[in-house]
Amino acid sequence: MQKVPMTVNGANQLKEELEHLKKIKRPQIIKAIAEARAHGDLKENAEYHAAKEQQSFIEGRINEVEVKLAAAHVIDVTQMGATGKVIFGATVTLINTDTDETISYQIVGEDEADLKASKVSAMSPLARSLISKEEGDEVMVITPAGKIHYIIDGVEYI
Repeated sequence: MQKVPMTVNGANQLKEELEHLKKIKRPQIIKAIAEARAHGDLKENAEYHAAKEQQSFIEGRINEVEVKLAAAHVIDVTQMGATGKVIFGATVTLINTDTDETISYQIVGEDEADLKASKVSAMSPLARSLISKEEGDEVMVITPAGKIHYIIDGVEYI
């Protein structure tokens, strides 16, 4: 099984979701199925069929989360030495050389990526162009809108 990089925070979120699904959602749906079953004829019981469909979804998500956790290679960036080098899990502050706009992104695993939360996948063009670079380096990122030049202003391991 190929290991997939994941931050400590990402792994913790998946563990919390798994616990919630197993300890809260699963018992709720089992109770809903039992109640629907008590109403009689299962062929025409919409509540029963809806509950069974929801159970299928929950069990599928439990399986998916367990597989992701089993394949996770959890990387704790806070344990890395502060070298100023961009690595997986680092938070990078960039300055756009054309607009002088400053932005920050954390480089995370694919399942953790969320642009609204300033988290980019390690597989994204931006992250791939930043990995192994250091503070002060200039990088060029090729985007659908064209080439963007950035200067790495800071690298934090938080």
